[in-house]
Amino acid sequence: MGGASHPTVFLTQNMLTHHPKPVCLSFTALDLPLWSVLETSATLYQRENEQFHLLLTEPLVQERADTHPNEGSPEVITLTETQTPRLLWLEISPYRVIMTMQGNGQFSYRHFWEQGVYGTSRYWLQGDMSKNEQLRLRNFTRSLQLIGSELPHHLRVEYELWSDKVQFGRYVINVKIHH
Repeated sequence: MGGASHPTVFLTQNMLTHHPKPVCLSFTALDLPLWSVLETSATLYQRENEQFHLLLTEPLVQERADTHPNEGSPEVITLTETQTPRLLWLEISPYRVIMTMQGNGQFSYRHFWEQGVYGTSRYWLQGDMSKNEQLRLRNFTRSLQLIGSELPHHLRVEYELWSDKVQFGRYVINVKIHH
């Protein structure tokens, strides 16, 4: 993490202990063909006994910009890099997890998971006229596991995503913190 976008401005003064760590975060849908893995460095902050914040910066994302070809010429696809990094902030305890993604100015989200509880998943989309559009869904946390004696080294959250009475799938978030 480094540079001018160091995210410690979000942290409170009682977070005295921090540990830079390599992290692997994976997202898997159990009933849909979705899977994503992010390997990056993160900073683990110990707030209190069994309460941690894990802060990581997603590497720059290359977005696909299609151009329409003229007749007889091949299609040209350009990749552009999003200049603002996306920050993932996980508030972790053995009982609940809050994950917030912010950055890039177009899309943000916040998930609240607690085992056996319906939590909320909020997504914010920003339109062309600076209107913040919010999509709010419910999630049901089927299981939440935090493994690690002094410092966590593995977090697994399995949840269902719901809108009213319609289920949008089952998902698993795995976070491996390498020591």
